[in-house]
Amino acid sequence: MHDQYASGNWMVTQRREDEFVKRWTEFLEWTRASFPALRAAQLIRDEDDSRHFISWAGWESADAMQAWRSRPEFADKLGACRALCDDFRGSSYTLAANV
Repeated sequence: MHDQYASGNWMVTQRREDEFVKRWTEFLEWTRASFPALRAAQLIRDEDDSRHFISWAGWESADAMQAWRSRPEFADKLGACRALCDDFRGSSYTLAANV
């Protein structure tokens, strides 16, 4: 079970959606290769607004997630994704309920 979650709410600039998906995928491939505490990550796309994406990543612990965020590569790779967006909001979560 995942203890910690990172999430992003992305509004991608029109006609940059494919490039965004590519950069996000590269970002999370680096994450998976560098941080074994990453349990899973997904990027989903809004069916009603093709510019809107939500991402989430499950982590073993808050410490593991913080270690990821503290790496210089994190800022570079997140910045490359954000550069293609009109708006972005990132959040951290803990599990509240499980069904």
